[in-house]
Amino acid sequence: MKKNVLASLVLAGSLAFGVLTGCGSQAPADQGAQTQDADAQAADNKAAESAPAASADGDKKITVGATPVPHAEILDNIVKEVLAEDGWELETVVFSDYVLPNTSLEEGELDANYFQTLGYMNQQNSDAGLHLKAVAGVHIEPMGIYSQKYKSLSELPDGATIGIPNDPDNGERGIDLLVQKGLLVSKGSFGTDDNYTEDSLSKDKEANPHGYVITPLEAASLPLSLPDLDAATINGNYALEAGLPAEFPALDIEEFDDETTVKRTNFLVVKEGNENSEKVQALIKALTSDKVKEYIDSTYKGAVITSFIDPQ
Repeated sequence: MKKNVLASLVLAGSLAFGVLTGCGSQAPADQGAQTQDADAQAADNKAAESAPAASADGDKKITVGATPVPHAEILDNIVKEVLAEDGWELETVVFSDYVLPNTSLEEGELDANYFQTLGYMNQQNSDAGLHLKAVAGVHIEPMGIYSQKYKSLSELPDGATIGIPNDPDNGERGIDLLVQKGLLVSKGSFGTDDNYTEDSLSKDKEANPHGYVITPLEAASLPLSLPDLDAATINGNYALEAGLPAEFPALDIEEFDDETTVKRTNFLVVKEGNENSEKVQALIKALTSDKVKEYIDSTYKGAVITSFIDPQ
């Protein structure tokens, strides 16, 4: 009996020891697996931290803010195609004003915007405390001389009625264009003498030997008034909105020197610090490509001209 009890105690002790050693041998195995899992997780975290932020949400999309004509048209009709060749997806966000494209860019909602001149961007940086930077010039919307009655400037008869914008800046710009293209010898005292008006210029035989009747009208209304005029100097944006380049291409357009080229060019703009990002460099390459130049030349017929210049 005592032997049986003793045997039972020995057997129980052996079983207990076996169970304990089994648990003991399992513990290091579990810890090893947990250590491997932790190492793998750490590696994943490190890789995620080193990867570009954009890659987490699908990285090949570039979002650009633009106004409708011609900026959004250029982006959607040709730049999107050029970017796709290099594996990029373009999303164009169209704005109807000039404020939101800049504030949205400042807040990181856009990768870039495309609608403005350097002067406007610099003013916005100063007035609104923004941190924007131009990275590439793309185009200019020149003022042109349009006509529905004549095919060349040389066909304009003496005494022809020529419309110009009635606001001071664009009115003088229109008269400068007429001088630049030889229709006027000079602008007389226009812009320097308040008493010298468009009517004065019309009657000034020295400045206006052909007796053109210079007629000021609201800039936006000039395309609508063109059938009643022999010709008109019309801003590029109003000419585009009226569809003039396709039906009645400009007889001639502004020419620009270095200073006015920079002043009139519309630039691709980004937030400071992003100038050299992969997305921005891809966008610059696409916007200043030969395909974009060909599209602008063939589509807008002088109402928009390429100006692939560096910011200054």
